[in-house]
Amino acid sequence: MNTQEMMRILDSIAIERNIDKSLLISDLETAMVSACRKFFGTLDAEEFQCQVDPITGEIQLFRYEEPLDMSPQDFGRIAAQTFKQVMIQRFRDDERQSLMDEFSTRVGTLVTGTAQRYDRGALVVQVDRAEAVMLRSEQIPGEQFNPGDRVRAMILDVKDMGSQVKIYLSRAHPDFIRRLFEVEVPEVLERTIEIKAMAREAGYRTKMAVASIDSKIDAVGACVGIRGSRIKTIVEELNGEKIDIVRWNESSQILIANALKPAEVSEISLCFELGRATVVVRDDQLSLAIGKRGQNVRLAARLTGWDVDILTPEEFTKGLTTLSETLTKVEGINEEMVDRLAALGMISVFDIEEIGAEILITELEVSEEQAELGVELCAARAKEVAAQQEREKAEAEARKAQEEQAAAAILSGAIDADDASPDVAAAAILGAAAAEAESGDDEGSIEPDEASENRAADILGRDA
Repeated sequence: MNTQEMMRILDSIAIERNIDKSLLISDLETAMVSACRKFFGTLDAEEFQCQVDPITGEIQLFRYEEPLDMSPQDFGRIAAQTFKQVMIQRFRDDERQSLMDEFSTRVGTLVTGTAQRYDRGALVVQVDRAEAVMLRSEQIPGEQFNPGDRVRAMILDVKDMGSQVKIYLSRAHPDFIRRLFEVEVPEVLERTIEIKAMAREAGYRTKMAVASIDSKIDAVGACVGIRGSRIKTIVEELNGEKIDIVRWNESSQILIANALKPAEVSEISLCFELGRATVVVRDDQLSLAIGKRGQNVRLAARLTGWDVDILTPEEFTKGLTTLSETLTKVEGINEEMVDRLAALGMISVFDIEEIGAEILITELEVSEEQAELGVELCAARAKEVAAQQEREKAEAEARKAQEEQAAAAILSGAIDADDASPDVAAAAILGAAAAEAESGDDEGSIEPDEASENRAADILGRDA
């Protein structure tokens, strides 16, 4: 038996699989003992012992601690097969433990691998000497990799599944963006700039609040970089996902206002009992504050930890007026008391119904009977308001559907634009222009052309 060749093989396995050589030698000794027991047909686990010299590779066998005058070549085919099976199993166990030890310490770090294939929606990535998996839920929506593509991801979790080690990757987790900023922005890695909070909808938009412990360093400017160089690199890695960097502030009101940018906020009222922030914005800022499909306000709420409610000044005033009219019906409650509730963020009859009588007793210093009567009146008024809102919503949806049908008829030629209402005609023209712009614009921005706008203005002016 060529012991030197055997030791070279063990050295090679130890390096390639990152397994300690002493473990491999121990596995070899265990496999040799199993082969001896198989050859002699014994069940006594203590009958045979084996020692392998870690330098020369010389193998010594013992039976009841007495030297056994046999070499591995004398064992025969069956015992040799047992030796092989035990060695393979022990090597696999050692490799699995090695992978577990290595990658469990790297959870939360960035790795770069090579895309291999998709398996039932999950992306299999070769990372170093292991195969990792990126589940569909941890992939960025719309992102597709081809075999051989470079994949940069974060190690999300490592699990020992018994027969193998499962390494899970993520590109959708918010901490993935945090790690990218640590790579691209040295101040973040050095903790000079701290990422205080983050909210993300993978593939679409991310909001993050940053603060600097050094007054000489602008946290937002450092993260953006000169002419956006740092943020641009991260956005390219995320295939165009928008990243809003806002300035952190210990004041919840200022932080909420920052988080809702680029919308301009007129007023913010905080209700600690409900964990809700009522934000008042002008009519022209309403859609900007809410964002596409409510994305801006949703991310702002997750970033700040407040339930953010966006209202126009008219809606805010209407809610306060209704609350005042309802509560002042209770003897002993006046306008000044209602203003005190409004200062605490309770601006509608729905709030009083939800919070209950205790807050009225505590803050307004009224009797329990007065407080309960106030809550009952607010609850009854809340039902009326809710019913009215449902009716208005249904009417608005019906009107919108009717206008869409009429606009479609104009576009198809079934109805002349001159015979339709100006709003419907203008909507049809602008809608057609938007469709043309969307089909011809790679970035998906929709802008009606000047001729369409002029045509819509002409119809509206002529009708007037």
